Amino acid sequence: GVGGTALRLPRITPHDVIVTAMPKRVYANGHAYHINSVGPNCDGETFLSADDLRVNLWQLGASHTCFNLVDMKPTDMEDLSEVITAAEFHPCACALFAYSSSKGAIRLADMRARALCDGGAKVFEESAASRSSFFSEVISSVSDIKFSHDGRHILSRDYMTLKLWDVAMERAPVLSLDVHDFLRAKLCELYETDLIFDKFECGWSGDGRLVTGSYHRRVHIFEPDGSARTTLEADKHATPVVTPLRSPRRARAPAPEGAIEPHSRMLFHSHHPQLDLLAVAAANSLYMFAAS
Repeated sequence: GVGGTALRLPRITPHDVIVTAMPKRVYANGHAYHINSVGPNCDGETFLSADDLRVNLWQLGASHTCFNLVDMKPTDMEDLSEVITAAEFHPCACALFAYSSSKGAIRLADMRARALCDGGAKVFEESAASRSSFFSEVISSVSDIKFSHDGRHILSRDYMTLKLWDVAMERAPVLSLDVHDFLRAKLCELYETDLIFDKFECGWSGDGRLVTGSYHRRVHIFEPDGSARTTLEADKHATPVVTPLRSPRRARAPAPEGAIEPHSRMLFHSHHPQLDLLAVAAANSLYMFAAS
């Protein structure tokens, strides 16, 4: 080169492509506690978020402010006896939403009735007579709720059971399914290890079946009439097991062998809205199940 200077050219080196998510908008300062639910509204303009004590309504285009729909915070926090565990909008009626509580109640509220929806809501709850043991209050806490695709039913999950409610009938569920009834004899052990506080999700498949997780890396899919259960195991070599159920009111599964390990719990799953495709999280792995 001129004056004896060498020309240095850049060298291209291969790198792994890293995909990152960048937030388009941040909705801040709406909650003082951990958020447990976020759900879009069918109007396409709003969504709700819920923490232990409040449910808020947000405009998608306005991240600086929100409207308080439910406020369960008592004047004195020592009087607190119930917290919100989940919330979801109705899939068809944009003014309706449901939220569940740690006392086993599900409330269906209408935003057209009043600005603050704490009172006047429809309450879906089993009678207190059905709760008799020391652990009744703990295991009756609702961990998740999901509306059916047509909005006529609400699916709820507590620690032991999966319940199906008709929105027109509040007094009792139309279907109650035991997910892992063999654990009733181990509630003391589960309480000591804090496993009794695990929060399992529930959901609907595209064709209207009921889906929820359990321990031992298992996911259960129930027919909507409770007539049969399909058990999937998060294992490449496991095959689905279909179990006919004798009574559509109570559905029991055989007890699996081995101790309950925290990494074996199947808390989170998501079903494709149209296809027979299910994604399940097991510890640090993701499993996809598809109809063969």
